[in-house]
Amino acid sequence: MPSRCIALDARDAMQPHASHSIDLIQAFRPLPCLTHPHLQTIVAAKLTWSREPLSTTHLVELSDGDKIALEVSTPRGWQPHDPTAVLLHGLCGCHRSPYMQRLARKLWRSGLRAVRMNLRGCGSGRGLARYPYHSGRSADVLAVLERLLQTTPQSPVTLIGFSLGGNIVLKLAGELSAAVPDNLQRVIAVCPPADLAACSRLLEQPANRFYNRYFTRLLCTEVIDRHNRFPDLPRAELPTELSLYAFDDCYTAPQCGYRDALDYYCQCSAAPLVPRLTISCHVLFAAADPLIDAHVFDGVALPPNIQVIRTRYGGHLGFLGRPGGAGGYRAMDAQLLAWITAPAVPHGVQGSHAS
Repeated sequence: MPSRCIALDARDAMQPHASHSIDLIQAFRPLPCLTHPHLQTIVAAKLTWSREPLSTTHLVELSDGDKIALEVSTPRGWQPHDPTAVLLHGLCGCHRSPYMQRLARKLWRSGLRAVRMNLRGCGSGRGLARYPYHSGRSADVLAVLERLLQTTPQSPVTLIGFSLGGNIVLKLAGELSAAVPDNLQRVIAVCPPADLAACSRLLEQPANRFYNRYFTRLLCTEVIDRHNRFPDLPRAELPTELSLYAFDDCYTAPQCGYRDALDYYCQCSAAPLVPRLTISCHVLFAAADPLIDAHVFDGVALPPNIQVIRTRYGGHLGFLGRPGGAGGYRAMDAQLLAWITAPAVPHGVQGSHAS
């Protein structure tokens, strides 16, 4: 049956709910000058003063010979049975992305081990992968979970994906269904592009041309760097003027074994797999997100272990709120910390689908 819809006001959000942890984000009110989704998106990305926590680099070798890098921040006194949070960044990001650094530091200061996973060729793993990352690389995340299960099997893991990383973690949890690794306790996705084709169409709109050009420019730079490091790779012919769709059509799809961009989007979108999730899951959207389809799960029958929350404001990975309000200035961080530190929702407990 579909998840029930709930709507909370500011007073409700300060009280515990029987079905889930405290949902601070449902009372989210943006800063008065930052109600526009583009402002929320850009200001949140640019205004950051958080320092990344101390970390050690761990490499994970994948089945095709590529390696990815983890930045592991272990707080003093952490024990092998204490919780771990694995963070996965978005498109053109890495372990140094502001939201990754900021949340990792907050987790570390709260006594949780924070593992910032770099997708192929990103961050401290630059130059270690011949093949590019993309929205469907769920097997890479599974390899990280299996490594953690080998080294610290008693540590319960929360897997958190931001933007593109959110699609990947949802895809993995849906693919695994009931066969999730023993250490995976919950999955959280923030602003996931769970319908990749719909998100591509959004980026083609004139109002989003800035983001389209920004991402394609960074992606083309990544391609040049990868091919310089691995000169035996087939030559990549990229047009001078590219949209994200065109980039996926002429590079991502053929490089990664898909027929074209639409085939890539169809095979790698997490949305069709989400109803198969069996573990505790939280998905956070902002209704006016300029980059992704925040209504992808509207009308979808989700199991009771999945909670989807969609706020009116917040942009893409923004959620800059009023200081002193529910969740404070960084409302997204406050909600994530509340979910991470709460007991996982047992099977049979009713979920929620809120707007």
